[in-house]
Order: sequence, then structure tokens, then C-alpha cells
Amino acid sequence: MIRQPSRYCTVELQAAPARIGQVRRIVSAQLRHWHLDALVDPAALGVTELLANVHRHARPSKYCTVELCALLDQLTVSVHDEDPRLPRLRAADDWETCGRGLALIAALSESWGVRPESTGKAVWFTLPALTATPGGVPAVHTHWDPPPLEDVRTAAVGATGAPPP
Repeated sequence: MIRQPSRYCTVELQAAPARIGQVRRIVSAQLRHWHLDALVDPAALGVTELLANVHRHARPSKYCTVELCALLDQLTVSVHDEDPRLPRLRAADDWETCGRGLALIAALSESWGVRPESTGKAVWFTLPALTATPGGVPAVHTHWDPPPLEDVRTAAVGATGAPPP
């Protein structure tokens, strides 16, 4: 199957705390514009973590680019910066106040990774996006969404023959 980007957005910024909040709001607004409302919270959280890493660790510059690419079945969020050093996932001790950002990215995303680039690196993650419903109408589903209440009741009735108490 050929997967062409159906929607694409980039934001360039200096990863300063005030700008990180602005980009979080831009990402949220863009996803709502694309009718990907269910992805707003995980995407905004993930981009905030990646931009915080740029702010804290990137050298020589805090300049970076955030890219959103929505395909038919997934959203890819990537942050490109000019620092060639690649981050790595590590286990933070209980007493540590930082060091959990990539673990959070791994937990909230379908997949994630780091790739070197000629001008630095990109850190990216994907979230599941559109799937088809039985009526053929696109719907947004995420692996962290609970099943709708109607499905739970139907499953309970079908399994026991009686409605749940």
C-alpha cells in the first residue's frame, strides 16, 4: 500500500519555555482542524517532552523544527534539532526529577525513534489515526481509548444472556 502524506505542518522555533507552550497550542489547534481531536492530548504531551529535551540538552543552538504528518492511519510527530548527539532511553531512579521523557514517549506512542541527519537529528513518534467504521465513515481510535459504554453493555449481555446489574 502506498502511503502518501495527506496533511503536513511544520513549525520552526527556538525551544524556550514560552515558545514550547505556544507550539503545544499550535499542534493542538492543527490536529483539531484536521478533525484528529482524540490525538490532541497525546500529541501535545509528546511534543512538549521532545521540545523540553531540546531546551535542556541541544547544543550549539536551541533552534528546532516540529513536523506533523497525518497519513491515512497514523500521525507522525517529529522534532528536528541541530545537535548531533542522539538521546537514549534510560530508566530513571525514583529519586530523580528528570530522565523520563523518552520513556513517556515510548509509553504514549505506537512507535518512536531517533535518526541522525546531516544537520543534527530528529526524534519522532507515531500515534494511530484514522480507521474505518463499519459504515465506512472514518473515525478516530486510539489504543488508550476505553471502549464505548454501549459496547461494554452489549458484550456483557451477549456473554451472560442477561444485562449487567
